[in-house]
Amino acid sequence: MAELANVNWLAVIVGAVAAFLAGWLWYSPRLFGVKWAEGSRVELGSANEMPAFALLTQAIALLLLATVIGITATQNMLLTAILTILAAAAFVLSGGAFTRKSGYALGVDAGYIALAGVLMILAQGLL
Repeated sequence: MAELANVNWLAVIVGAVAAFLAGWLWYSPRLFGVKWAEGSRVELGSANEMPAFALLTQAIALLLLATVIGITATQNMLLTAILTILAAAAFVLSGGAFTRKSGYALGVDAGYIALAGVLMILAQGLL
């Protein structure tokens, strides 16, 4: 648990929240949402229709990833952070491929993980 002693928790929270909010825009009809939904075989609903469990697990996953990024920041291990983000994106790709998402939907999902990671690294660097 010594790894957690010097973590910048403000940057962890800001990074996770920024990534969560970026996800709303990323998957919105304004950006990639419509074609992503088609390629994922789901219907886009209103904000009131978002599945609570999906939002909760997304928030938890982002907080965990931001914590890992925070730990790597205290150790000056940027490569480890990047590899962690790429591993998360690869898991998302493999899960999406098993459910036969379109190539476009897979790219949107993996791109979001990369964006989330970049936001988290930026939060660590700026705060």
